[in-house]
Amino acid sequence: MSRFSKPICFVVLAALAGSALAFEGYKGVGRPATAAEVKAWDIDVRPDFKGLPAGSGKVADGNDLFENKCASCHGSFGESNEVFTPLIGGTTRDDIKAGRVGGYLTDSIPQRTTFTKVATISTLWDYIYRAMPWTEPKSLKPDEVYAILAYFLNLAEIVPEDFVLSDKNIAEVQKLMPNRNGMTTDHGLWPGAPAARGGIGNGGRPDVRNVACMKYCKKEVKVGSVLPGYARTAHGNLEEQNRTFGPVRGVRTVDQPADKTEH
Repeated sequence: MSRFSKPICFVVLAALAGSALAFEGYKGVGRPATAAEVKAWDIDVRPDFKGLPAGSGKVADGNDLFENKCASCHGSFGESNEVFTPLIGGTTRDDIKAGRVGGYLTDSIPQRTTFTKVATISTLWDYIYRAMPWTEPKSLKPDEVYAILAYFLNLAEIVPEDFVLSDKNIAEVQKLMPNRNGMTTDHGLWPGAPAARGGIGNGGRPDVRNVACMKYCKKEVKVGSVLPGYARTAHGNLEEQNRTFGPVRGVRTVDQPADKTEH
């Protein structure tokens, strides 16, 4: 150790201790948050709709709002414009009845969308309200969020064109979400009693078993990445969108079949 190390450490620790004492003894630093400030941040909406503000919105109004504030990123009708994946699509009337997107069960879903994945409508309401539009988060009023979400629900053929979504009927709409039964709490990420016994988890039991391979084991495992078939042409020919020099090359995705070994 250098002969200067101990003196330097002592000086640094003394300075930190002095600054801590000075901060604790300094009056007038900080204050409790006001009720209005807490309310401005306390905007989360739970799956049981606690925290959901009162309001309502029409499908037609949501259409206008979406075109003015959302379509530039999400494309007309929420079908994507190459910036984000589609919001709508991939669900059927049978999915709405069953509450489970059949395309996931048969591995035949053309492309994953927001409405094929999300199980709770409160998640959509909460995210739109706190984070959208991307350039102006938290700028939408509750009635505007209801209207935009009503428009999404109509595009997904969950509600009719004249539907008015509100805090009074959103719980009923939840019963029509196409993937409402596609989420489970019966895994190790949820502590407590199993959901089947009225709890919210399974006691922390892992959802996988680490069983050592004892026979027919692979001697070498090759790790790579593969473009699934449904996503290969979602953004055109990747080969043409990458540089012609350097270590990374774009895979040809338009007129060439998928190769399981591609990286």
